[in-house]
Amino acid sequence: MRVAFVGVGAMGMPMARLVMRRHPVTVFDPDSARTAELAAEGAGVAGSAAEAVRGADTAVVMVATPAQLEQALFGADGVHGGLAAHTTVVLMSSVGVDCVVDAGLRLEALGARVVDAPVTGGAVRAVTGELTVLAGAAPEVLDEVRPLLELMAARIAHCGDRVGDGQAVKLVNQLLCSVHLAAAGEALQFARALGLDPEQVLATIESGAASSFMLSDRGPRMLKDGTTPVRSAIDIFVKDSSLVLAAAREAGAVTPLTEQAAELFSRASHQGLGRDDDSSVIRMFQKEPH
Repeated sequence: MRVAFVGVGAMGMPMARLVMRRHPVTVFDPDSARTAELAAEGAGVAGSAAEAVRGADTAVVMVATPAQLEQALFGADGVHGGLAAHTTVVLMSSVGVDCVVDAGLRLEALGARVVDAPVTGGAVRAVTGELTVLAGAAPEVLDEVRPLLELMAARIAHCGDRVGDGQAVKLVNQLLCSVHLAAAGEALQFARALGLDPEQVLATIESGAASSFMLSDRGPRMLKDGTTPVRSAIDIFVKDSSLVLAAAREAGAVTPLTEQAAELFSRASHQGLGRDDDSSVIRMFQKEPH
């Protein structure tokens, strides 16, 4: 199987590496330093998304925002320019239901098959290949790319037969992640305010009923002194919580906790933390100036 990989950022790069172990991969990303790193490991490098997809059996797209997805797929020299009738496009970005449904219809009109396949598990599990894929696609289309997805993920959850069903489940996931991340920062700063050693508190509570992935994964980074390498930025949660709230309004769902978390991430971004690691949200609970 010839694979094109469009978008090799914090998540896409380790995912592409895993696919490269089994299949020939051609990558494209606007950041040439990233593609050069993968080229040194054996990947082909294309000058555009269209060039990367040309001749590929499957095109994986892993970008961060709806605007980036639009540009990657339908911009000048986008994926659309390299599609063949047999190409399957796997949309692994978390960009909301409406965005992916619209993209899917436009790609299918060009003859492509589409799998809606956002992931959860973060950069750590992207490296180990233990992501969870939340797939929305016709069963027969999903089955064709399942062996490829299994190189990147420990679990492939078929969330529904429609493009967009995976995104809908991802929104539920991101609602929880947003609230859990904010709660982890609030709790660990609360431990400090009580005069406790927050590292000891984290080690004590993360194995109990209060545990969450966000607490265990982000907690140690929250407690580090100095700059934390960016694995997932605050602005990603600004985007994701905004998508959740937009979908909630449309569905008539009541989401007060997400509203508070979204406001917190927005304030953090406006205070200059937007491109910092999302564990930096703990600073929003500190009394000293940010």
